[in-house]
Amino acid sequence: MNNFQYKNPTKILFGKNQLENIVPEIPENSKVLMLYGGGSIKKNGVYEQVTKALSNFEVIEFGGIPANPEYAILIDALKIIKEKDITFLLAVGGGSVIDGTKFLSAAALFKGENPWNILAENIAVQKGMPFGTVLTLPATGSEMNSGAVITRKETKEKLVMGGPGLFPQFSILDPEVVKSIPQRQIANGLADAFTHVLEQYMTYPVGGFLQDRFAESILQTLIEIAPKIMSDTSDYEAASNFMWSCTMALNGLIQQGVPSDWAIHMIGHELTALYGIDHARTLAIITESHYTYNFEDKKEKLAQYATRVWNVTEGTTEEKAKAGITKTTAFFQSLGIKTKLSEYTDRYEGTAEIISKRFTDRGWKGLGEHGKITPSDVEKIVKMSY
Repeated sequence: MNNFQYKNPTKILFGKNQLENIVPEIPENSKVLMLYGGGSIKKNGVYEQVTKALSNFEVIEFGGIPANPEYAILIDALKIIKEKDITFLLAVGGGSVIDGTKFLSAAALFKGENPWNILAENIAVQKGMPFGTVLTLPATGSEMNSGAVITRKETKEKLVMGGPGLFPQFSILDPEVVKSIPQRQIANGLADAFTHVLEQYMTYPVGGFLQDRFAESILQTLIEIAPKIMSDTSDYEAASNFMWSCTMALNGLIQQGVPSDWAIHMIGHELTALYGIDHARTLAIITESHYTYNFEDKKEKLAQYATRVWNVTEGTTEEKAKAGITKTTAFFQSLGIKTKLSEYTDRYEGTAEIISKRFTDRGWKGLGEHGKITPSDVEKIVKMSY
């Protein structure tokens, strides 16, 4: 097992009616900017609950943060933060709203002239404006980590950011919200969380036995509850396990002491930036091609995954590993998620070359757990996903 240091300061308030406990979590006399997305919180009752709970605070609202949080819109929110002397941010939404809030947390205290440089220069944020979250859409795990992904429409870029100063102070996770989530977003959440685990697990063995078992248990739980939550979002037990699995998939615990990959995400981000494809679906597009292309490096863990998670007990290591890839693709498809780029756009020709060039232009010499997936390799992986 590799050396590691781990700290996660986010307080989780999990379960029914936890919004009632939000007041002690926000400093007294805070001036709060409440951020949310397209307005679904005004239909499912969450907005009313939050505003009631915050009745003793001065609250200013900022809605309209889109899926794949858009930089230009966030800059409008940043102006409000500075003009109104906001002291605390509250994200009420899914991963996009939370990611956007993390950017604002960093940008509010940024000393440079251009906040985009936080992303363009990959600045590790040591201190941000304090914020909390009320999770309404399980998927990204952003409610308990310090990372974010921001989109800039004008340049068709989607870049990552993070740092120890961007953990939420608290996150409220009430599984009751799941019952109002559309099936497409439920499927996205399952696929997103599943791939988050794979990115931290599907590498090579380093003797992290407990981390492997943690990862496998999350995968098994997602597989078990997927048909239940897809067919009945009001199933509270399934919703609870869905929500907590999504959080555990990316709160940093399972990646301690082991290598991680993230090439699928880096390539997938480019597909979203170019074509607007849902983030989770870009992951499903790239996963099979990535694992097939890098089969020799990953076959031992792929075989372990096939055996422990999918109960594939017969065959050689190579045969089990290939079965693991097949089972993963079938799982995505069972959620109604298409796994080829050509199923999303008829403009896919040339995509591989565009993405490869972007990686080259950014100076990215190698992705993956070994750091050896070059822009040329990325081009081949993307072509395999057509």
